[in-house]
Amino acid sequence: MPSVAEDTIFAKISRGEISADIVYEDEVCVAFRDINPQAPTHILVIPRDPLSGLTDPAATPETLGHLASVCVRVAHEAGIAEDGYRVVVNVGRNGGQSVAHLHFHILGGRAMAWPPG
Repeated sequence: MPSVAEDTIFAKISRGEISADIVYEDEVCVAFRDINPQAPTHILVIPRDPLSGLTDPAATPETLGHLASVCVRVAHEAGIAEDGYRVVVNVGRNGGQSVAHLHFHILGGRAMAWPPG
């Protein structure tokens, strides 16, 4: 039986089964524009492996580091790096994680409120 992360919309995007506005991809991850943006620029970075979240035991430091470096690269390519941006990883239901597949949100293009929300 496939894991929950293998059945998510993000897993299907990473496998090419569902189309998305992809802005970057490599052998480890895919970055694409969020279909419900919360900022002028809202891009998601997801691993190709079906990791359920940040606390998934298979989420290695190498994978997490690669995802973080892709966030920086994508922010530069999207033109939001100079003015600043936010990278968010929601963890678990109470943390606001709505899809059981690890994903980093890159949000920019406007001033971000603090505290978030």
